[in-house]
Amino acid sequence: MHLSQRTHYAILALFELARRADAELGHPISISAIAEARSIPKQFLQTILRELKRGGFVESRRGKEGGYLLSRSAREVSVGEVVRFLEGEIAPLDGVDRRGNPTSAEIADCPCLPVWSEVARAMNTAYDRYTFAGLVQWDLCGKQPVVDFAI
Repeated sequence: MHLSQRTHYAILALFELARRADAELGHPISISAIAEARSIPKQFLQTILRELKRGGFVESRRGKEGGYLLSRSAREVSVGEVVRFLEGEIAPLDGVDRRGNPTSAEIADCPCLPVWSEVARAMNTAYDRYTFAGLVQWDLCGKQPVVDFAI
């Protein structure tokens, strides 16, 4: 599965919000600050943040001191949750769900189903292992990412 640039930017934006959450003590972060910190085109970021708001990942505040902040703790949001919201099911091909179960008769009869099932489970497990809090901790420490197992 190849992630879109939109999803990559969304993950970077959420990472930046998570990274600044403690330092900013609940104050929203401006679109300009996020865009500059992560080299994301501002116009594209506006669209992405609206979508993330619709998905319940961020909330926005208006006004002079307005901007965006996480709607939940960074410890509660996994990369997998964001990827599935933006990209749909994480699977190596259509006809397999994220748990590796076949969702079509064609795939159910496929001799390669064990491969596709294992790959689907492995991809989802990998994405779900990382929360934004864990990524921030890894970034601050420069060590192995901290695996939080969200949800």
